[in-house]
Amino acid sequence: MSYAANLAMTLPEIVLGLGAIALMLVAAWGGSASTKAVSWASVAVLVGAGIALIGPASSGGEAFGGLYRADGFAAFAKVLIYAAAAVAIMMAPSFFERTSGDDLRPEYPVLILLSACGMGMMVSASDMLTLYVGLELQSLAAYVLASFMRRDARSAEAGLKYFVLGALASGILLYGISLVYGFSGTTLFSGIADAYAGSRSIGLMVGLVFVFAGLAFKISAVPFHMWTPDVYEGAPTPVTAFFASAPKVAAMALSVRVAVDAMGPATDQWRQIVIFASLASIILGAVAAIGQTNVKRLLAYSSINNIGFALVGLAAGTREGVASVLFYLTVYIVMTLGSFLVVLQMRDEAGEPVETIASMAGLSRTKPLLALAMAMFMFSLAGIPPLLGFNAKLAVFSAAVDAGLFPLAVAGFVASVIGAYYYLRVIKVMYFDDPAPAYGGEAGIVEGGLIAAAAVFVSPVGWLLLAPLGVATLGAARSLL
Repeated sequence: MSYAANLAMTLPEIVLGLGAIALMLVAAWGGSASTKAVSWASVAVLVGAGIALIGPASSGGEAFGGLYRADGFAAFAKVLIYAAAAVAIMMAPSFFERTSGDDLRPEYPVLILLSACGMGMMVSASDMLTLYVGLELQSLAAYVLASFMRRDARSAEAGLKYFVLGALASGILLYGISLVYGFSGTTLFSGIADAYAGSRSIGLMVGLVFVFAGLAFKISAVPFHMWTPDVYEGAPTPVTAFFASAPKVAAMALSVRVAVDAMGPATDQWRQIVIFASLASIILGAVAAIGQTNVKRLLAYSSINNIGFALVGLAAGTREGVASVLFYLTVYIVMTLGSFLVVLQMRDEAGEPVETIASMAGLSRTKPLLALAMAMFMFSLAGIPPLLGFNAKLAVFSAAVDAGLFPLAVAGFVASVIGAYYYLRVIKVMYFDDPAPAYGGEAGIVEGGLIAAAAVFVSPVGWLLLAPLGVATLGAARSLL
């Protein structure tokens, strides 16, 4: 295959990389005055990367000797990643212009672009080294984003915790990769799959455990979830929204590819790990959120809970299971981004962010449309019909049942009832408690439009998208299995 053909398959990453470098130079010369221009240019770069997926970048196959794979599965995940990254950029100006002492700087959208480039490499990785390089590119940008508000102690603490624990997880993952390489003789997924299909050694099994432990940190699955609540609470709200959406999609898609593509012959072994992580994440994410008073911490445990449900689909290990994971991730990022866009509107008369659940009391009377949108997101996250969150949970449970994992589906369904409690508590506070002091300001056109779009998507109107989404997710799963 020619070098030009290889480059054509990696065109989205090339667009993001060159766009980030160019905008970094603009930011260096233009300073803070260039922030708005750099932000919208970054959104345009993400759109361009999405357009670049048309053609070889979504169906070209293997590039660079098997290091990179351009297929429908990666393309679907990249569309979700780019969309979430664009929303994270668009919601930032409103937050930073009202936060005293820390104005939005043009480095923010550039870091988002670099992180998105790393995530693209992650979901297209077909070699352990490509996997690690993409993951580290995403992580290094994320560490800076978590501590972006330099004068805020919570943000600095979030960045430091994320960095230390992220370094630990990277070490665990790298050790697992070294074990797999040592006992298989290759870092290519295809070669690793051949090794697992042959006579398996204890070294390969231990390597499998360490690789999945490292990936579990990136998706914040139990027992590697400990960083999530603190980082989500301390990081700026737009950054938290980004962490809860795009990196989750990338890490989950990467986990699916590693499990199915590289370690498919060892399904019986990794399925045990995935089932444990799934049930533990669902239960802990539900129980630990009950006593939370900070809405960002509540949404952090909600993300742990939802990753548990996505893992139910992965545990199936089938084409339908992979499709259900992609469908769940699609609905999840819309619900999560919508929830954080509402949290962004929570500010006092002075414009300072307010994050307590108690401050939402009586929101249905002071800001009825905002309360309605938040109620829809909460109901959807709880999986209550006819909202789209119900269909997402139904998809992963159906895939588990079809794969013979009926006990897992039942346990997940029962545990989801626990999680419904804290989602309904937020709705109860908004609609039935005595009003708290009203929030100041109104949502901007961009934020209001994004909230409305997300609410319409999760509403019964979203059922119109079920058929095309089903076709798209199944087609993406077919390219992997």
